[in-house]
Amino acid sequence: MSRILIVEDNLDICYTLEEICSFAGWETETAENGYEGVSKFKQGSFNLIIVDYHMPVFDGLKTIEAIRSINKNVPILVLTVDERQELADELLNAGATDFALKPIKAPDLIARIKVNLKVANLVLQSDNIYVNKGISKATQSIIISFLEKQTKAVTIHDIVAETDLAYQTIHRYLSNLVEEGTVETDFDYGKIGRPKNIYWIKNRN
Repeated sequence: MSRILIVEDNLDICYTLEEICSFAGWETETAENGYEGVSKFKQGSFNLIIVDYHMPVFDGLKTIEAIRSINKNVPILVLTVDERQELADELLNAGATDFALKPIKAPDLIARIKVNLKVANLVLQSDNIYVNKGISKATQSIIISFLEKQTKAVTIHDIVAETDLAYQTIHRYLSNLVEEGTVETDFDYGKIGRPKNIYWIKNRN
């Protein structure tokens, strides 16, 4: 059974997270701030960490950095109400694996935890954990695998729906893949609303 460490200063939210994890069949341990969370992580064995971004003592960023100094592989799922990509990039650079937005929705959180436990298993099978700072080879392989199966260009929302990774995470990885030339992107102007970025594997037939 997977063990999850929940680092959250809001007791009501912490209780909700415990109940969701229990329903899904995962054991949990909790910490009320990042400092306590890092201490408990040192003492225990956990398969995944859920970390709130806004916390006293140690905020989410400091907590991630401290955990990564101890363990490079454990998935770290960040809870936040802030959807800014700049913040997501900063947290990914520090070692976050993925994100879950508040208010928490049980099906979304369960799906997010499951995919990140899958990422953790892929990491254990990989010799090269990181392609570069903030980019995990295991997470990148999930996105590339999805794109390789597509017969047409897709949006980030399409990838979110099928991989259960957070929008901000996928955006960061796609930007990296476009920069390295593996993925191509363009605008789909459609008939209604704003144009959307679409993505496809380079040289896709």
